[in-house]
Amino acid sequence: MKNFALVCFLLVGTVLLNASFSFAYSESNRRTPLVRAIEKVGPVVVNINTEEAPAKRRNPFRSFGGGQFGNGFFDRFLQDLMPNFNERRRSLGSGVIINSRGYILTNEHAIGKAVRIKVTLIDKREFDAHLVGADRKSDLAVIKIDSKQPLPFVEMGRSDDLMIGETVVAIGNPFGLQHTVTTGIVSALNRSIKAGKNVVYHDFIQVDASINPGNSGGPLLNINGSLIGINTAIYQKAEGIGFAIPINYAKRIIKDLISYGKVRRGWLGVSVQDMTPELLRYFKLDRQRGVLVTKVFSGSSAHRAGIKQGDVILHLDNHEISKKLEYQQRAGSYSVGNTIQFNILREGREKKIRLHVKAIPMNEVENFTLNWLGLQVQGINDQALRQFRLSTRKGVVVTQVIDDSASGQIGLMPGDVIHQFNQKKISGVEDFNKAILEAGNRDSALLLVQRGSNGYYVTLEP
Repeated sequence: MKNFALVCFLLVGTVLLNASFSFAYSESNRRTPLVRAIEKVGPVVVNINTEEAPAKRRNPFRSFGGGQFGNGFFDRFLQDLMPNFNERRRSLGSGVIINSRGYILTNEHAIGKAVRIKVTLIDKREFDAHLVGADRKSDLAVIKIDSKQPLPFVEMGRSDDLMIGETVVAIGNPFGLQHTVTTGIVSALNRSIKAGKNVVYHDFIQVDASINPGNSGGPLLNINGSLIGINTAIYQKAEGIGFAIPINYAKRIIKDLISYGKVRRGWLGVSVQDMTPELLRYFKLDRQRGVLVTKVFSGSSAHRAGIKQGDVILHLDNHEISKKLEYQQRAGSYSVGNTIQFNILREGREKKIRLHVKAIPMNEVENFTLNWLGLQVQGINDQALRQFRLSTRKGVVVTQVIDDSASGQIGLMPGDVIHQFNQKKISGVEDFNKAILEAGNRDSALLLVQRGSNGYYVTLEP
C-alpha cells in the first residue's frame, strides 16, 4: 500500500512538473519579438483629447470702415438661428512621449485648433498639456505635460534604412479605443500625398497596418520597438492603406519646435523653372526630371555653396526633382542649420554640392518675398498716394504682383494696402519686413488688405 501511494505521488508530481514546464515553454514561445516590442512601447503612447473653440463668426454686414449693424446684433441673430453654434468641438488623437521630461510628439492637425489639451497615459493618469510648438507645413507638433516623476519615452529609430515588406506596428486611439495595436508591413516608401491645392506632402511611409481616425499622431514602430514614423493619414478611397511621416524628417522639425516654438525655415536663394521639352533635349535628359536654375541671389546659401545660373538641379538629398513646385516644397522643408546635398548637372556632368541652410538676411527680404508670396511692396509716400489714389499713409502698398504666384492667384493687385501680416500690425516697410522674417517661409500667411474703402482678410498659401 505504501509503495502504491509512493508511485501515485511520483506520477502526480511528474504530471504537475511537465504541465508547469509546458506552460512556461508555451508562454516563452508566445512572447515573440512583436509582443516584446508592444510591451516595451505601450507605456509611451498617449491618448490626446482636445477642445476646440467654436467657429469664428464674421459679421457679413461689417465693412472695413464700420457697418450699419453692430457685432452684438449679429451675435444675437446667429445665436437664435443656431443655438449650438457656441459649443466647443471635441476631438481625439494620439501621441508618443519622446523624452523623460514629458515632451510628446503628435500631428499638428490633431491639436492645431485646440484651446485645451488633455493627455491620458496607459495607467489612466490624466494631465493638462500645453503647446510647445506646431508646424502646419510638416503636420507635426510638440506638446508637454508636467509630471513629478520621470516618464518612459520611446527610442528614436531610423527611417532611411526601411525595407519594403518589413513588419511595422501602429499604436493609437482609433475612435477613442485606447492603446489599440495594429500590425502590417511597409508597403511602399517615398510616397507623395496631395492634401489640397498646391499642397503635397512628400516621402510618406505607406503601410497596410490599419490606421483610423484617432490614430493621428501615434507612433509607427519597427519590430524592435523603435520609432520610425508618425501615423498621420488614411487614404479614404481604399482599405488597408495608411501613411506615416518618416522619423528622420520629424527629427529636424522636433529640434526647432522645442527650442523656438516654430520651425526656422531658411532661404536657399535659388530661383528655378520647370524643364521644357526643348530644355530636356538641350541637356540630353532622357525623361522629365530636374529644374533649371534661373537666378542665384548674391550672398545666399546657394551662392556661397557654388550653385550657378544654368545648373540643372536633379536631386535634393537623393530625392529626384521633376517639377518647380516639388523643388520649392522640398527645399522649404529644411530649417536653419540643416545641410542639404544637391545633385546638379553642369556642362554635361553630374556634381554634388552640400549647402548649409541659413536664416534670411534682412537685405534679401524683398527678393525672398517676391519668390515666396509673389509680391513687392513699398511705404506710402506722397508719390504713392497720388499714383494709387490712396487715402491713408498707414500700412504698405502693393506695387507688383506675379500672376501665377500665391498673391496673383488670390487676386491681389497693385494699389492694395496691407495693414496686417499674420495678425501683426503693419505701419510701414520695416514692420512688414520683420513680419516676413518672423514668418520664415511658412506654408501660409494671413493678410488684412484694404482696397478702396473696404477691408478683407486673405490667406496666401504658397
